[in-house]
Amino acid sequence: MRGSAVGAARRETKRAPLRMATTALYLAMAAPLAVVPTLTQAQAFSFTDVRIEGAERVSPGTILSYAEIPRGTAVDAAQLNDAYQRIVQSGLFQTVELVPQGNTLVIRVEEWPTVNRIAFEGNNRLDDEELAALVQTTPRRVYDPGQAEEDARRIVELYEQRGRLAATVSPKIIERADNRVDLVFEIAEGGVVEIERISFVGNRDFSDRRLRRVLATKQAGLLRQVIQRDTFVGDRIAFDQQLLQDFYASRGYVDFQVLDVSSEFSRERNAFFLTFNIREGQSFDFGNVSVSSDIPGVDASAYRRAVASDPGDTYSPTRVDTDVARLERLAIQRGETFVRADPVITRNAREGTLDVNYVLRRGERIFVERIDIEGNQTTLDRVIRRQFRTVEGDPFNPRQIRQAAERIRALGYFETAEVETRQGTAPDQVIVDVDVQEAPTGSLSFGASYSADSGPGLNVSFAERNFLGRGQTLRFEVTTGADSASSAITFIEPYFLGRDLAARLDVFYRIAEQDNTQYNTQVAGFSPALAFPVGENSRLQLRYRLSEERLYGVDGFDPAAPAEQDYSSAILEEEEGSQIVSSIGYTYSYDTRRSGLNPNGGILLEFGQDFAGVGGDAQYVRTEASATVQREVWNGDVLLRGVVEGGALNMISDDSQVTDRFFLSTNQLRGFAPKGIGPRDTAVPNEDALGGNYFAVARLEAEFPIGLPEEYGISGGVFLDAGSVWGLDNVDGGESTTDGIDIVDDDFALRSSVGFSIFWDTPIGPLRLNWAEALQQEDYDETQVFNLTIATQF
Repeated sequence: MRGSAVGAARRETKRAPLRMATTALYLAMAAPLAVVPTLTQAQAFSFTDVRIEGAERVSPGTILSYAEIPRGTAVDAAQLNDAYQRIVQSGLFQTVELVPQGNTLVIRVEEWPTVNRIAFEGNNRLDDEELAALVQTTPRRVYDPGQAEEDARRIVELYEQRGRLAATVSPKIIERADNRVDLVFEIAEGGVVEIERISFVGNRDFSDRRLRRVLATKQAGLLRQVIQRDTFVGDRIAFDQQLLQDFYASRGYVDFQVLDVSSEFSRERNAFFLTFNIREGQSFDFGNVSVSSDIPGVDASAYRRAVASDPGDTYSPTRVDTDVARLERLAIQRGETFVRADPVITRNAREGTLDVNYVLRRGERIFVERIDIEGNQTTLDRVIRRQFRTVEGDPFNPRQIRQAAERIRALGYFETAEVETRQGTAPDQVIVDVDVQEAPTGSLSFGASYSADSGPGLNVSFAERNFLGRGQTLRFEVTTGADSASSAITFIEPYFLGRDLAARLDVFYRIAEQDNTQYNTQVAGFSPALAFPVGENSRLQLRYRLSEERLYGVDGFDPAAPAEQDYSSAILEEEEGSQIVSSIGYTYSYDTRRSGLNPNGGILLEFGQDFAGVGGDAQYVRTEASATVQREVWNGDVLLRGVVEGGALNMISDDSQVTDRFFLSTNQLRGFAPKGIGPRDTAVPNEDALGGNYFAVARLEAEFPIGLPEEYGISGGVFLDAGSVWGLDNVDGGESTTDGIDIVDDDFALRSSVGFSIFWDTPIGPLRLNWAEALQQEDYDETQVFNLTIATQF
């Protein structure tokens, strides 16, 4: 209920302490008045009858059971007071009085009313359903003022989490007939307390701007009405401190400390100023890295090659953990059980290095008795259990248990995931307890998009990341554009046959009216694939693809048609029609960007080939490769990135088709329109883009701050692109031309462009604006000065 509750008297519920004091005073005064021969008899009472007054819902027998006063037996004032306390603590009565009247004890009570309904007033930012989920008081139960106060406290905490620190909640009751009340929570929401400024004290090597990017908490900026992370939440500060600790530790600052975090209200008390007082310390590199053994018969030299860290590398706890895991895994492979690799670190402050000696020691003989999993209502036990590299009966390794806990949290299926160990049924047994709280994993989204390649479009998608609780992914997507439409269904089983083997099935359908061309394409098919790791940072995917690819809408030359009518290239006329493509392929990828071994950069290498001709009409070998290198410089304020891509289509029989050949998008070569470069039939009015059998592209770019407050999420960049598309099997149109001369230039011709970008990281998606100027181009190329890419979800 929002608005005022009118027409009823409100009653405060704080009379019980006054009644308690009154009754105690009455008993203290009544005791000396008893006419008995001795002092002991003067302080005692004996009742032959007990009379209950005021009870309506609660039976007399229930009240007497709380009082526990035996009839005909002497009781003193202390026993009467205990009886009073027991009745009060039952929580059934507003007031209680015990009045001795001769041989009769009168117990007068006033019952608490029952709750008729629960309502909320003054809540505009949070709806009734969200608040009702916090309230423990329930209708048709006895009203408990203590519980009502606790409910109010929970509501206040929720408002504080939303940044409204000035919110107040007052529980009030409205009397109704038949000893019933309505419980109303009167809410004054107050304003949002934003974080106006985040600053740091003690940072020498990293700027405030760089450190603010590390934190989960953000400053209030241009999008303060949309971004929720700029509101002050006290619990988030501890998380921010851990993020800072991890940031510095991964860069060799082993002595880093957050000394304290101070928060101050602004003068208007509507904003916070956060200050992190830190001590950076010195950055260390790896010095001497060695392996020694305390285990008889174990040769340490055989383990040295498993260590990935080298002298001169920036010291990082992640690197040390990786080395320890590699050493212990090698010990298991060599048949050595209970081997622990303990890193012993020696500091060389003058040289700024840390010598690391991995000492192989025999650990305690402790086994995993069992793994208990609780809290998973939907997710199957096996989905959680397969994140452990340890099973029941294996030697207990604390490091592996911690890593399993991180993998469980990384699944994204759970709001919380706690993994702890406890003593088993024997001294050499350990039980691993896993307690999880599930989170929503499905999504249904409706969106709009725009790109220079496909224009405006609409998108509808459904995704479930934990399908039927099996850890499987099911995704369905339909996208429509101005000149195109596509739909796709994807199913992924990440642990096929119970192994780290990802099975994937894609079913797709795409139709497009091509830009810069006088033809349309249609592709429909499916592709199953298997992917598995072949190294710590590398994976291999094997796939099969069966599709029907159709070229249609080709307008041939008609001598009787008007002169201004467009018509298609003779080459396309020969390629018009459908073909079945049946191919097998693979892609090898090597990715260090997410390993954490180099927090300032990483590389991504990919190489793949598809072999068409396993049935079907087309026979070719299609090869593609790419390399991406990125690195942060100037203490992380500038990001440098370099990308090289290339591909080759080698036909085994017949000529290549336009649906097989390569085209470049505006994201691959900025400054040029989609399909704006490469072989083109300039003899036809539309100058059809034909694509090429080969392509190569190189892109260099830098991203850096441009002086705007970082809370706006706006940065700048510059780039230099170069590339080309070339090579055709048929350049003269065959029988479609009268003299057989070449009508297309398919030679390699380098194109290049230079430009600048604006990056805007918005809550509705990343936005990138590119302005480019072509430096090298051919006369028939299609250029494009401005390019924008944005994705919006609503």
